[in-house]
Amino acid sequence: MAQPLIQFEKVVKSFGSNYVLKEVGISISKGEVTTIIGKSGTGKSVLLKHIIGLLHPDSGRVLFKGMPLLKMKRDERRLFKRKVSYVFQGNALFDSMTVFDNVALPLTEKTSLSKTEIGRKVREKLDQLELFNIDDKYPSQISGGMKKRVSLARALVTDPEIVLFDEPTTGLDPIRKHAVHHMISDYQKQLGFTGIIVSHAIPDIFYISQRIIMLDEGSVIFEGTPDEIQADQNPAIQEFIKGIEVLQDDLTGMGLQVQGEQRFNEEMDRLQRFGIPFSIILLTIDNMDEINRSIGHMAGQTVMKDFATHVQKHLRIIDSCSRCGLNKLMIILSGSNIERAKIVCTRLSIELSGNELVDIEPYPEFCFAVSAGFMEVQKGDTLGDLLAKAGSRKDMGYAFRIC
Repeated sequence: MAQPLIQFEKVVKSFGSNYVLKEVGISISKGEVTTIIGKSGTGKSVLLKHIIGLLHPDSGRVLFKGMPLLKMKRDERRLFKRKVSYVFQGNALFDSMTVFDNVALPLTEKTSLSKTEIGRKVREKLDQLELFNIDDKYPSQISGGMKKRVSLARALVTDPEIVLFDEPTTGLDPIRKHAVHHMISDYQKQLGFTGIIVSHAIPDIFYISQRIIMLDEGSVIFEGTPDEIQADQNPAIQEFIKGIEVLQDDLTGMGLQVQGEQRFNEEMDRLQRFGIPFSIILLTIDNMDEINRSIGHMAGQTVMKDFATHVQKHLRIIDSCSRCGLNKLMIILSGSNIERAKIVCTRLSIELSGNELVDIEPYPEFCFAVSAGFMEVQKGDTLGDLLAKAGSRKDMGYAFRIC
């Protein structure tokens, strides 16, 4: 088994008589996105500050690649800190500095790069995060959403190995929130950094995380995958998830993934007991990454929102549609065989092909590629297998473009 990138071994931290971390033991793997969830005041941000070295354990150890942080020599500690960036909850931008200087700060402080090279790196990151023509503006002159992206640009400008995100989407509207999640996911895939996120954005955060850690009153009560935590029957876990989870996806207005799974189980029960057929359709925006690169993450999330609105027009009241990924929608057609699924896909492709979903300059001719895989469900089928087949078997899918 590979050595964890970061480990906590029985870490205890208290402030006076208040024990915030109680013998916490976790492992964080290299190249993954790990999200830490839990109620307010359970020690999530305190845990992050132990990784960056802003706080030290009362007892126990924090290790990086097997080496305790507190036993590192000064040069080793300095080198480690260069590998880590922190995106603060309140952005932590300096009001007296321009956007350009805020983003350049880690490079001027931590490297010996020339002004020309620093300028190139800063503008590259600003462009990547769709922050155009604001180099000379001050934080007070830009929107809250822009401040979040400037903070993210500053964290990524040093090409860090580890990026810590403390509530990165707090206060953002649904499109901007999902755009930030998409940006984190995209850049993590492109750059390969290890992401550690503190977040309350459930279930959205499950779409971009490989691992979930849940803290409750200073102790770890869960560590595993997003699927595993949603299936876990621990009352404290279910109470927290259901208490913070919204009733529908706030971007598309559709059901959540867990609701789609529940509906599938209900339909499967009807099929097995009474022989009533049903089908599923998996709709995927195939070129979402290209959309993000070409016209921006905000545009990509607007496309997803508008596409979902068009899809809903083709559903009967007995059908259901839920989001099941960053770029995927799942339709369940109640009482319908494969022929009905084909008809729905055909109507969608006819209406949407050649129609604009959203008018975004300066790329008015940009096209969005959509694939539609559909299958009639058989007794004993599992949802995971069906979605995998629907997404991969191109001979059973339609593909169309929306321009």
